[in-house]
Amino acid sequence: KPESAEEVWLVLHGYKQLARRFIRRFKPIDDGRRLIVAPEALSRFYLPQEQGRHGATSVVGATWMTREDRQNEIRDYIKYLDQLLAGIEGLIGSVPLTVVGFSQGVATATRWAVNGSKIPSRLVLWGDFSPPDLNLDVARQRLDSVDVIMVRGRQDPALSSRLSKEEAERLRVAGIAYRTISYSGGHDIDEDTLRKLSVASR
Repeated sequence: KPESAEEVWLVLHGYKQLARRFIRRFKPIDDGRRLIVAPEALSRFYLPQEQGRHGATSVVGATWMTREDRQNEIRDYIKYLDQLLAGIEGLIGSVPLTVVGFSQGVATATRWAVNGSKIPSRLVLWGDFSPPDLNLDVARQRLDSVDVIMVRGRQDPALSSRLSKEEAERLRVAGIAYRTISYSGGHDIDEDTLRKLSVASR
């Protein structure tokens, strides 16, 4: 039962994904003591896989934001996640919170951890880099007591060494502490790494 959960994991999907499919990746750590919640990004769209009209078999994805009206979209999803968490805590109370952002969800998770209503216990940024436009002064204060974990696949084509070095320097100068976990794999949720993270959250 959700009311008996000892911790909450808020898991934020990547670009073109849907929550109902993304949450399946976390089934291996759904042990009944962990409430795993996968909110879906507010903007859905048909994936451009076929020409002509879209029908019942057309594939749908979602995105957290685009460059169009981006500041309002960021405000919208921060408010959306605030309201979601308020509903969860109204049901089960305040328990340790792990926020996982995957791919595009990394920027969403980071912005919410820095600007939202709740400071998480852990912030797991998987398969992408923290947003370069983040207010680092605010981030340093908000994330001071947060276990920030970068998870990187060594064969992930979405990650570049240049951007990795730029991020490392940006966070070093800002005084934001984090640790990195790497695995032999690509742009996906690696089950072994996920299991290790789940054990470490106890």
